[in-house]
Amino acid sequence: MSVAAGLDSVLEPLSQCLDAESARRLVAFRIDPQVLARIEVLGESANEGRLTADERSEYEALINAADFISILRLKAQRQLARLAN
Repeated sequence: MSVAAGLDSVLEPLSQCLDAESARRLVAFRIDPQVLARIEVLGESANEGRLTADERSEYEALINAADFISILRLKAQRQLARLAN
């Protein structure tokens, strides 16, 4: 099973647990601008090969969290569409 397929098999049933209000709040959720700025700084350092081991771990964790949130937001949008029908 691919990583994407595995993640989908976990998140799809989870998204179906969302009521309309929770799904709307998740769709509207935005990552804090300070966190986004930190991701950008770490990304620039990564591109220049200047990350420490701790910074690399932080960068990877933030990117993984952002990816997780993005996927869950898309699932929430689908749940809202299902609830509307």
